[in-house]
Amino acid sequence: MINKATILDGKNLSNIIQKSLALEVAKLKENNILPSLCVVLVGENPASVSYVNMKAKACLNVGIKSSIIRLSENITQDELLKQIEFLNNDKNINGILVQLPLPKHIDTNLILECININKDVDGFHPYNIGRMYANIDTFLPATPLGIMLLLKHYNISLKGRDVCIIGASNIVGKPLSLMMLNEGASVSICHILTKDLRQYTLKADIVCVGVGKINLLTADMIKENAVVIDIGINKRNNKILGDANFNEISKKASFITPVPGGVGPMTISALLQNTIKSAKIQSNIKA
Repeated sequence: MINKATILDGKNLSNIIQKSLALEVAKLKENNILPSLCVVLVGENPASVSYVNMKAKACLNVGIKSSIIRLSENITQDELLKQIEFLNNDKNINGILVQLPLPKHIDTNLILECININKDVDGFHPYNIGRMYANIDTFLPATPLGIMLLLKHYNISLKGRDVCIIGASNIVGKPLSLMMLNEGASVSICHILTKDLRQYTLKADIVCVGVGKINLLTADMIKENAVVIDIGINKRNNKILGDANFNEISKKASFITPVPGGVGPMTISALLQNTIKSAKIQSNIKA
């Protein structure tokens, strides 16, 4: 059977966005404004190292200055807070990104709360989360923002649609639900304690899944012509796989994101977009 679903090509759209951002950065440079991003990497988690390197490469592609501060996994919480305070006061740094997850002995919420709200390009500070909740312009978390940009590009409206989000993390699930709610969707959030996941997914026009479990979402769990957004990243036999059974679901869905090449590249572009926004705000230019 031939796959019927249209592929939501995040890689291609990300390239288009980055070309546009490169032009924007060039204009800023003409006014002596050089957007800059500093990533703080604690420890040597292989996945985190890979993500950080991808972000640095993307910055280079669009002309954003990037730097990486590599810290020992054994760094104390106070030492990390002092490092962030230094970056908060550095006028040459526009965006600060603390790569998650952090070691267990560090209070992640405390660290994120100490980042300057105008340099919070990850959009995780409670201030920016509150503005997102109130649907006021702010820094939006990169992965949910990337998903919203992808849906908009393919003219997939959220207004009046039923959405099921599997995964209630502070990084993706919760902010994505708010952003979709703000666009007029009716949203259900499912998690590990949800009693009957299938009853939610079968009713949904759009299903988003991101919990880190291969083939959690199968074709019999979605209705005909549903839109499926796979946010999961898993490794098996040196292959990167999502949380949705792509081969099965692509025969039933109307749209689906591939893994890799779907949400991942869009996350990077959204981060770059936020970094440019931070540079504008700090230079008193309307973002």
